[in-house]
Amino acid sequence: MGIISWIVFGLIAGVIAKLIMPGKDPGGMIITSLIGIAGGVIGGGISTWLGYGDIEGFDLGSLATAVGGALLLLFGYRKIRGA
Repeated sequence: MGIISWIVFGLIAGVIAKLIMPGKDPGGMIITSLIGIAGGVIGGGISTWLGYGDIEGFDLGSLATAVGGALLLLFGYRKIRGA
């Protein structure tokens, strides 16, 4: 399931990240969704690298990791783009 799960988590995480960090982002919801996907994949990779394990299904810990990655990337994107 691996990468596909992180992409799905990323889409959900992008929406949640947008709700947690509202604001006028350049690119709108499409860019936020892409950032969410990238955040989910990056968050999943980091958690696997740190030894927290790979995801086997949808659970709150995996979703929290994906949301954390999405928030981190959204924050960085806003700093770079000046939003």
